[in-house]
Amino acid sequence: MSMKENEMLELIKTRRSVRKYKNEQIKDEELNAILEAGTYAPTARGEQAPYIVAVQNEALKKRLIQMNATVMGVTSNPYYDAPTLVLVFAPAGGANSLQDGSCVLMCMMLAAHALGLGTCWINREREMFASEEGKALTREMGLPDGLMGVGALALGYPASEPSPAKARKADYYRVIR
Repeated sequence: MSMKENEMLELIKTRRSVRKYKNEQIKDEELNAILEAGTYAPTARGEQAPYIVAVQNEALKKRLIQMNATVMGVTSNPYYDAPTLVLVFAPAGGANSLQDGSCVLMCMMLAAHALGLGTCWINREREMFASEEGKALTREMGLPDGLMGVGALALGYPASEPSPAKARKADYYRVIR
């Protein structure tokens, strides 16, 4: 195995969900690198159908936090007070929208980890953006109609070291020859 392959495998094995962030905004060059990594995710037929929206605006973040918390049925911040939120959308009803958007999210998670930043995959964007409020918000963000929320990332500098990975279960995969 080459050094590059070892580095990639190590990156995959050491990435963790981060739920505590420093109160410090990430650098623009870090954000741009992470967003660009998302644009290189595989998509069905190479159509690049997903849309990626990074949110650092405090008023918009508050709206997103409230919408997500309402869907979740909590009053806490479902985005863990991360300084940047990254939303991923894809065409509603598309045969591969969930898969394409998920690949975008994962590529950005690995890129962030490679840069020393933390992420946590956040759910409930599907419900948030299926609502009338969510549809109006997508228009406010300059997105076309007909999109579904796939998921989001809480993104920022980790406030502490994440826990080590749990042991992998013995029957996680099989090889059939």
